[in-house]
Amino acid sequence: MGAPDSARERVLGAAYDLFSRHGVRAVGVDSIVTASGVAKMSLYRNFASKDDLAVAFLARREERWTDGWLRAEAELRASTPAGRLLAIFDVLGEWFARDDYEGCSFINVMLEIDDREHMVRRASVAHLARIRDFLRSLAAAAGIEDADGFARQWHILMKGAIVAAAEGDRDAAARAQDLGRLLLERHGAAG
Repeated sequence: MGAPDSARERVLGAAYDLFSRHGVRAVGVDSIVTASGVAKMSLYRNFASKDDLAVAFLARREERWTDGWLRAEAELRASTPAGRLLAIFDVLGEWFARDDYEGCSFINVMLEIDDREHMVRRASVAHLARIRDFLRSLAAAAGIEDADGFARQWHILMKGAIVAAAEGDRDAAARAQDLGRLLLERHGAAG
């Protein structure tokens, strides 16, 4: 990571804001150049292509969203693995209530790029898999026998809540949390 005012950081910061709000496909390089205040040549000196910039955006999103916010908040709010799983929905609920709620960039990017071999789509899918890894580790720590299957079910609840919130259901996280409690009970790990 460069200095906060480096051309690379200005480009990545501008792309982060624009891609988060509008998606990767809808944002052109010229918009990123304008928002960052750097020359187009500086953008391409730091990122070989818009796709490389999109992959860097997704990595930054994982750093800020997955690790720096969602995981950190779940760990702050609960002391047990099952409690942390449930706390994820409290965190999501607060996000859904914000006026600037923009949905999940990993889901959005994956859906907007339908070529399964495209580097940006593959990066998005990999980031989603790392969220499941986090869920799997919580499930295993909670004593759930099929931690992978459970993590996939929990991730479906999370993604469903994120999409429902994008539709306007501000109670989507609470609804998913209710289902999560049932899932935890079913697996003998009531939170």
